[in-house]
Amino acid sequence: MVNTNWTGVSHFVLLGISTHPEEQIPLFLLFLLMYAINISGNFAIITLIIYTPHLHTPMYIFLSNLALADICFTSTTVPKMLQNIFSPTKAISYMGCLTQTYFFICFAAMENFLLAVMAYDRYIAICYPFRYPMILTRTLCSQMVALCHILSHLHALLHTFLMGRLIFCADNKIPHFFCDLYPLMKISCSSPYLNTLMIHTEGVIVINGALAFIIASYAHIISVVLQSPSAKSKWRAFSTCGSHLTVVAIFYGTLTWVYFRPLTSYSVTEGRILTVMYTVVTPMLNPFIYSLRNGDVKGAFRKWIKSFCTAKATMDN
Repeated sequence: MVNTNWTGVSHFVLLGISTHPEEQIPLFLLFLLMYAINISGNFAIITLIIYTPHLHTPMYIFLSNLALADICFTSTTVPKMLQNIFSPTKAISYMGCLTQTYFFICFAAMENFLLAVMAYDRYIAICYPFRYPMILTRTLCSQMVALCHILSHLHALLHTFLMGRLIFCADNKIPHFFCDLYPLMKISCSSPYLNTLMIHTEGVIVINGALAFIIASYAHIISVVLQSPSAKSKWRAFSTCGSHLTVVAIFYGTLTWVYFRPLTSYSVTEGRILTVMYTVVTPMLNPFIYSLRNGDVKGAFRKWIKSFCTAKATMDN
């Protein structure tokens, strides 16, 4: 039977997190604050690493790339959401929606790959400390970062291409604050079977493959650390890895719960809340998680503040 309601959709309407007028200003202020903290915190991490020579090591090269991915990841969705809160139309063009979907998937995948690479870095540093500089050379680090970027773009290209094949009818209202995969498939009037198939096969391999690699790396790390006779070295190792494991738990926990389940059981309300966790909250917390539990970053930050205060005092005099 031909769907007589079909029209060529030129734009979508993003309904946002809430449709209650009294909640719009508090939501705007809350997300603006979280976005500002995310941008400033991750930018500070990148700046510290660039201008602190002793932080030019593989661990911090990967961390600076993670901070950049966090900035881009959040910037893909939050500015448009903030704009739409006070927009009478809350519209996003069809191509704008696909573009947002592409970059959202790309930076989510990039964070996924970078977390796996960082786990490998900790594995080499703790299990093979004397061979660490010989194994993780600057060339290998550059190649690993480049591979993370390439795989992320290929992953995003696949799912965005499949999304572009779907047909959308007269109902163009997306009950979300950005063009996420499941909400778009929910309003499509063509079968999203191939889309869900790729999410539950290729998507599972990409996400769970990286997660399995992280778990295997930390299993080896824990095994090595527990064999160490020194309690101080055990504490140092667990403290170094604790921040990474915190980020991994939040990121993969929410990501898995949202996407790796049947489309029929997807809850829009629950999906919005969990999506906020890994798209906004986790990137905002990352600078604090890594800096508060990292002596090198805290030391570099204190030195930077001291030099800034000294320079300011010299200028005033």
